Amino acid sequence: MKFTARIIADFTKGEIIGNPDEVVTGISKIEEGKKGTLAFLANPKYEKYLYNTEASVVLINKDFLVNDNLNCTIIKVNNAYDAFTSLLELYSKLIPEKKGIEQPCFVDPTAKIGENTYIGAFAYVGANVEIGNNVKIYPHAYIGESTIINNNTIIYSGVKIYHGCLIGSDCIIHSGVIIGADGFGFVQQPDQQYRKIPQVGNVIIEDSVEIGSNVTIDRATMGSTIIRRGAKFDNLIQIGHNVEIGENTVIVSQAGVAGSTKVGRNCMIGGQVGLAGHLKIGDNVKIGAQSGVSNNLKDNETVLGSPALNVSKQIKAMIVYKSLPEMSKKIAELEKELKLLKDKM
Repeated sequence: MKFTARIIADFTKGEIIGNPDEVVTGISKIEEGKKGTLAFLANPKYEKYLYNTEASVVLINKDFLVNDNLNCTIIKVNNAYDAFTSLLELYSKLIPEKKGIEQPCFVDPTAKIGENTYIGAFAYVGANVEIGNNVKIYPHAYIGESTIINNNTIIYSGVKIYHGCLIGSDCIIHSGVIIGADGFGFVQQPDQQYRKIPQVGNVIIEDSVEIGSNVTIDRATMGSTIIRRGAKFDNLIQIGHNVEIGENTVIVSQAGVAGSTKVGRNCMIGGQVGLAGHLKIGDNVKIGAQSGVSNNLKDNETVLGSPALNVSKQIKAMIVYKSLPEMSKKIAELEKELKLLKDKM
């Protein structure tokens, strides 16, 4: 990457303050800026780094007021974070795309492979698989029989997709993800042994979904486990059988959703959240980190804690919880006084 501040300003529709011919060949965080790099400032708490960064060009918001001398060229844009993201997207498009089928790998003769597809070494593509155009399947991936992967999807190294699953267009599935493993279904017998319930459903992942590393999404007992369009998963998430995750819902690392729970659209689920099975979570719900949810949640609710409560109630409860040692001491003193009064009477 080699751009001048002028080119960057034209691309981001920004205003240059400084040298329009300043050249950048890489990117950096503003606090770790180096000569010849582009950085951005969107969070006010990083303002102090703007005045001593060694980055050559920095993107800032138009409404930001500069309070000291600068050593860098700045470009004022409507939204620095969005502008920087657009530049990263442009940069990623300049990286040469992988194409073709590397050897050794196995592609079943019955599989249908689209145009401009890349299949890396040691990948396995099973019988009756359908792969769309511009799909990338990196080395050591496993695509089980009768699976469908639509256009422009990226399957990174080590992903395992069991038989009969459907992956939409423009998805990104990171290393170590397992899609379509059996759901956790067993029936306890009179002799206390557990009998396995066959899991004969599948997993459907709609378009524009991104799934982080080492996520597991179990196939349905019957029907489908469904991840709706635009959902985004962090790393290390467990999705149980027959779960449905709504459009544009975001789930952060180490969360778990138990079987048959339905999560609505545009929800935000924090890290280490646990959702019990057979729940209904409404649209636009926000669940704070480490919350334990055991009841249905209505649209637009914000909850926190374990058990999860409305955020205002939980904050009040936490204040009381912090005061428990002092309250316990006062109660003990009152008990002593009460005993003295009783003895006098």
